[in-house]
Amino acid sequence: MRRTSRSGVTRRQAIAAGAVALLAVISSQLRAQGFTPDPVDLAAAKREGKLSWYTSTPVEAAQKIARLFEEQTGIKVELFRSGGSAVLRRFLQEIDAGRFAVDVITTSDPAASAALTKRGIFVPFKPRNFDKIPVEAKHPDGHYIAQRLNMLSMFAREDKVAAADLPKSWTDLTQPKYKGKLVMPDPSFTALQLMVVGTLSRQYGWGYYEKLRANDIMIVQGHQQVSDMLKRGERLIAAEGLDSYAYDDRKEGHKVLTIYPADGTFAVPSPTAIVKGGPNPNAAKAFAEFMIGDTVQRMFPADGIYAARADIDPPPGNPKLSSLKLMPVDYDYIETQSRSIKTRFSEIF
Repeated sequence: MRRTSRSGVTRRQAIAAGAVALLAVISSQLRAQGFTPDPVDLAAAKREGKLSWYTSTPVEAAQKIARLFEEQTGIKVELFRSGGSAVLRRFLQEIDAGRFAVDVITTSDPAASAALTKRGIFVPFKPRNFDKIPVEAKHPDGHYIAQRLNMLSMFAREDKVAAADLPKSWTDLTQPKYKGKLVMPDPSFTALQLMVVGTLSRQYGWGYYEKLRANDIMIVQGHQQVSDMLKRGERLIAAEGLDSYAYDDRKEGHKVLTIYPADGTFAVPSPTAIVKGGPNPNAAKAFAEFMIGDTVQRMFPADGIYAARADIDPPPGNPKLSSLKLMPVDYDYIETQSRSIKTRFSEIF
C-alpha cells in the first residue's frame, strides 16, 4: 500500500529527497576539501615592477620564460643563469652574508631545496596548478615546486657508432671499446650530474668511475659542453647527458640518439622556490605561479623538456615516463654527502 504523510509526500519521495540532500552535503564537503590556490596580488606585483631570478634552467628556455612573463605582465625579470651547483653556491654565499638580493630561485637540486626549507629560507606558496604537480616533485606546503623534470640518460652519434655497438646500460660504458669516445659533465658545476654520480657511485662503487677514467673519458663543465663535443664529433657518446640537449641537437639535424639505460633513467625535478625576505615578494609569487601555468608548462615539451605537471604530454616522439625504468635517487644521501662525492670525483679525474 502506498503511504502518504500529512504533507502529501510519499515515503519514496521523502527518501529520494533525503538522498538528494545528502548528496548535496557530500558534494559541498568535497568542494571544501578541494584545492584552493594561494592568492597572487598582481597589482602589487606590477607596482614592484621587477624581480630577480637565479636559475639553472637551460639558457634558451630561461630567456624565453623571462621574456614571456615580461610580455604578459610588464614585470621585468633580472636573470642570473648558470649551472645548478654554481647557482646554489652564489645563493648560499649571499644568504650567509645576510644579503637577500634574489626573489626566486630554480635549481636542479631537490636535496638542497629540502635542506634550505628546513632552514626556513623559502616562502610556503601553493599557486594555481599546484595540485597538478606530482607529490614527488614538490614540498607538501609549497616551499618548493618542480618547474620541469630533467631526464638524464646516455646519448650517442648514431651516424658514427654502429647500432650493435651502442651501450645499453650505465655499466656498459666501462667496456674497452668505448675508450676515447666518452664525455660527461662535472658534478662540481652541475647539480644534475651530482645526482647521477652520487647514485651510481653508491650503486656500483667508485670503481665504476675509476673504470671510466681508464677509458679516457673527457670531463667538461656542463651539459651544453657535452652536447657541443658530440656535435663536433670530438666525442661520440655522452656517458651522462641532459636529454633536452639531444632533442635540440636532433632538431638541428645532428644524428644524436638518446639511449634510456636498462638499469634506469634519471628523472630529476628542478625545484622553484620563493626566497623569504626577497625584495619583490608579490612579483615573486606571480612569477612562481607563471612557471607552472599553461604557457610555460606547454612550452617545455616543444623544447624537448618534460613538464613538471602530470597533465602535460611528453615532448613529441619521446616516451612517457610510465614506459621507462627510472633510477631511484636518495636526495637526503646526496645532500649530506655532496662534498665528499665532489671530492672523490675530483680525486679520480
